[in-house]
Amino acid sequence: MASKILMGGMPELMENILNNLKNEPNSLYSCALVSRHWCKMSIPILWQNPFSFYKKPLFISAYFSSLDEDDIYVLKEYGINLKLSSYGLYLTIFRQLFDYAKFLKDLNLSDLELNARKWTILNLAQPLSVISSNTYYTYFDAVVNVVINLLLKSLFESGAVLHKLVLWFPESFEFKPEIFYLMERNELFFSRLQHLSLYIIPECNIESVTIFLKVLAKNITTISSLDLVIHSDFESRLFHSLFHAIIRIIKSQVQLKWFSLDGVDHPTEFYGIISALECQKNSLQEVIIIRCGYNKEFRVLKYCKTLETLRIRDCSPKLLNFLDCEISALEVFDCPIDVQTIPLILENSGLLLQRLSFDPIDFGNEIHEVMFFLETLKSFCPNITYLNIQYSKFSIQLLELIGNLQKLQFLSLCCFVDNEIPEEELKIRVMKFAEILPLTLQYLDLGDNWQPSIDILLSHCKAPLKKLLIYRLNDEKDTRALIEFCIRNKALNYVGIYKYSDLDENLRKEVETHVTNVALVPWSRIVVDC
Repeated sequence: MASKILMGGMPELMENILNNLKNEPNSLYSCALVSRHWCKMSIPILWQNPFSFYKKPLFISAYFSSLDEDDIYVLKEYGINLKLSSYGLYLTIFRQLFDYAKFLKDLNLSDLELNARKWTILNLAQPLSVISSNTYYTYFDAVVNVVINLLLKSLFESGAVLHKLVLWFPESFEFKPEIFYLMERNELFFSRLQHLSLYIIPECNIESVTIFLKVLAKNITTISSLDLVIHSDFESRLFHSLFHAIIRIIKSQVQLKWFSLDGVDHPTEFYGIISALECQKNSLQEVIIIRCGYNKEFRVLKYCKTLETLRIRDCSPKLLNFLDCEISALEVFDCPIDVQTIPLILENSGLLLQRLSFDPIDFGNEIHEVMFFLETLKSFCPNITYLNIQYSKFSIQLLELIGNLQKLQFLSLCCFVDNEIPEEELKIRVMKFAEILPLTLQYLDLGDNWQPSIDILLSHCKAPLKKLLIYRLNDEKDTRALIEFCIRNKALNYVGIYKYSDLDENLRKEVETHVTNVALVPWSRIVVDC
């Protein structure tokens, strides 16, 4: 099989292997040098998103190698020296073999702008150090603006077909009219676009951005995920046209499945952006609302028939009153809410709810509010497979809830231990918690408040965990308990440690000496989110 791969056989298998290296440009470069066959498969992958590689942007010269005389003249007028480097000569030799621009699939305007600035600095005939400080920024921004527009022109004319587009518009940037003409003329460029992200900042050229989005709305119908970050003055007259363009994009999609809105400054007016989702009520599957205020437009989510996942982060508590949807996954993060609000959603979702992540700013000061939340969850949502509860009290009600979730596979739990609980009672409660963990549980993430009792928990845990996450491992008692748990639990593969940098080398060696089937890794490598 190895010889077939080296000789170019089994192309589908080769492509799958090389695609796993798409974020490792150095490895792909090495693969391209193995053989002609490997080169033909590596280069297109390498050039799918070259602007994301934050090194010297010499690759931009490849895009400019096909510029006509008029464009070259414009660059020279702005002081750009197009003398080829050794890398540029290499690209010139092979440009007949590869049309690099045609391979582009992911385009981030922010990354493009950053690389354009770096490339401009490298290719300016006149060093920036000799330019007058009074005209430095004006001159440099003008040159970068020309470079960006020529780059976009080259990409639009290349025959590339985008899959992902991230639109971020810097303050100093302005599209040339030619760009809008090329966008409308080259429909193929956006014909398969699936993921669109749009970032609007107060300083951007709203008129130019609006025209860009209007042209975009005419050419795209295939977007499955739309991510909006709008940091702006919503009362500005210019923004009304911008919002209208965004609404047209939402309504023109055949099947929008994923939608995210970050309001940044907790706006309460959305000018129809949320209401436009009604056109996607038969396809929308996941909605994320971040830093938004209360508005009746959100009622439209109640009528989205295919909505499965709802994520609410740092939003107005009133907003949740309208989100009593029937969903299978719910995330509430950093919201100043009364815990009696959430049970309305839990009750409506009932047996459908499988994944719940609950991390509010304030879980409730009154014990009866917390009990009401836990009791509702226990009564109406027995099919939960993923549960993440942060900053709850380590109460009897919490234990009863965990014991009732017989399908639970992933559990993340951060609890406050009441100082009034006697030490012996706390020990019994920890033992009971360890013993009632469902036998379906494969993943257990424990916060730092569990650290004093981690040895007791591990000694009594019978769940066949595959992944265990703990805060730290820094004493002999906990190490011994972990070793015994690893030996007893044959299913365990990983132990993730949050304070991995504090891991004592001697304790690590002790664990590795006694346990060969379990790897100690940083917490971030194996953490699972809702």
